[in-house]
Amino acid sequence: MLDLSTERGFLCGQILGDLGADVIKIEPIGGSPARATGPFVNDAPGPENAIGWLAFNRNKRGITLNLEHPEGRELLRRMAARADFLIESENPGTMATRALDYPALREASPALVYVSITPFGQDGPRVSYVDSDLILMAAGGVLILSGDEDRAPIRMSVPQAYLHASADAAGAALIAYYERLNSGEGQQIDVAAQESIGLAGQSTALAALVNSDETRRMAGGAKMGPIRVPLVWPCKDGLVSCVFLFGAAIGVFSRRLVDHMFEQGACSRAMKDTDWIGYGARLLSGEESMANYERNKEVIAAFLMTRTKAELFEIARANNLLIAPIATIEDVRQNPQFIAREYWQTVAHPGGASLTYPGPFARFSGKPITYRRRAPMVGEHNREVLGAELGLSSEEIANLTRKGII
Repeated sequence: MLDLSTERGFLCGQILGDLGADVIKIEPIGGSPARATGPFVNDAPGPENAIGWLAFNRNKRGITLNLEHPEGRELLRRMAARADFLIESENPGTMATRALDYPALREASPALVYVSITPFGQDGPRVSYVDSDLILMAAGGVLILSGDEDRAPIRMSVPQAYLHASADAAGAALIAYYERLNSGEGQQIDVAAQESIGLAGQSTALAALVNSDETRRMAGGAKMGPIRVPLVWPCKDGLVSCVFLFGAAIGVFSRRLVDHMFEQGACSRAMKDTDWIGYGARLLSGEESMANYERNKEVIAAFLMTRTKAELFEIARANNLLIAPIATIEDVRQNPQFIAREYWQTVAHPGGASLTYPGPFARFSGKPITYRRRAPMVGEHNREVLGAELGLSSEEIANLTRKGII
């Protein structure tokens, strides 16, 4: 498998590499620009220390290749003729200018599965639009759900759009490969990040089509008509998710929470005796005042602030409540469930260093995912791939290096 992608498609190649594919990561001379993007291991900038590069390029070998040079393009064609998959994430039309697009490569390799990951797809009125994660989140409709309700929406801190697109591309590549087992024919896969991130919004995108109320933004909660429902609450040492809702399905949990609070002397008998099953309907009809609802929320907030995340979780387990701690990154790292399942993986790096990685995305009983390779250094496998496997001599490789082709 040839992985020519930028950050737009790194995860696609990694997923397939984790599943056992022999992935050759092809970078420009000097290495991918992603190697210059922080954060860096131990805050030491360098092409081998970029955490984003290390995180999304394990289980790949790496070579450098100048695709702006005719000889570099010819080497890629020779490799593509031997490959099952090719992943690229250039703007539409870029690969065609190099005669490396799907129609050009299909002539020599009709069985090739050619995966293209772009912002808006290979055609359409926005095919040439510039992109960023912010733009794609906005264009896909997901951004409108993020942030405080009384101001403009905000993008999540970790870029999401191309991670969704890459995962979709990996799944599509496997589907195309399965089809090829029957037909013998490859095909091009066209993945648009706008569409991938739009699908991540699930049913919210369907609301306008079925004349339903659209989902409205509320930081840490949700809106049900005029009812503002907080779902994230502060506690003594952080934040918890606590569901305080009504109706036959959820109201029973609210009733249990208030019963426990009454036992602890944290609320009045009037609050305990409230019908939490029918409370939402009474709010909407005006029978119950919004002011009283807000006071009830204040009582619950005061109770939660007297307990730690761990204490609230134990209370929830003992009383069958819908309360869960919101983990920090350090909480995740020390999570006893992850530790018990040996989730964290240690990967050796050059110079004797070892880094801790999140574990595999799935566990297979027959052939488990293993982290066979750390992310490659710049041009680390040039001789191995171009020499031992493509058949170039040491002299040819040295000449290509002098000419700036590899």
